[in-house]
Amino acid sequence: MNDTKTALVTGANKGIGFAIAQGLGAQGFRVAVGARDEARREEAVGRLRAGGVDAFGVALDVTSDDSAVAAAEEIEHAAGRLDVLVNNAGIGGKLDEGAQDPTTLDLDVVRTVLDTNVFGAVRVTNAMLPLLRRADSPRVVNMSSNMGSLTLRTGPVLAAYAPSKTMLNGVTVQYARALAGTNVIVNAACPGYVATDFTGHAGTRTPEQGAAIAVRLATLPDDGPRGGFFDDDGVVPW
Repeated sequence: MNDTKTALVTGANKGIGFAIAQGLGAQGFRVAVGARDEARREEAVGRLRAGGVDAFGVALDVTSDDSAVAAAEEIEHAAGRLDVLVNNAGIGGKLDEGAQDPTTLDLDVVRTVLDTNVFGAVRVTNAMLPLLRRADSPRVVNMSSNMGSLTLRTGPVLAAYAPSKTMLNGVTVQYARALAGTNVIVNAACPGYVATDFTGHAGTRTPEQGAAIAVRLATLPDDGPRGGFFDDDGVVPW
């Protein structure tokens, strides 16, 4: 078996996803850059390669079952297995006209956000699981947010986005339970308030700082935690 480990990062063409790809590449992973937009995907691959990362692009729309299956076939052909999956692709959802005020909540916005932030992670994880099972120490990292914490209740009132992260954490626990008897370790990560396009560059942390927890969870030892929610400081209250 080829010793080079392969990681797939979804939504890896910019922001935290790109920084995660950089971080895993720096640790010797061959990185599959999963992204919908071909031009942005190839530009990101070029930037990663220029920085010394062994990267290749994979067409991936996490809202499409067919796209997830095709991406798995592409990775199987390229690498034969998958060692790490980082479900990073996510959207904030429409905000105007009270779309995420719970008292005027636009349920179509909720559906759209869930389709990417939760169902997308499930689609991609299940498409990749056969490849992950072939690896010696497979890891799945779901990029969440402490805005989804029922305890902390951080950030603005966003009644589509925040509950999507609550549900993602819940799904993470279910995966961890279902895979408890296997070598597949699944956890959720909170990158903190990062300055990216996603936050209008208003965050206080760099993408590299936000990516650090994902890289750590992606490289956990075999006796590492399962089904947890972590940031740089440790366990995030739920």
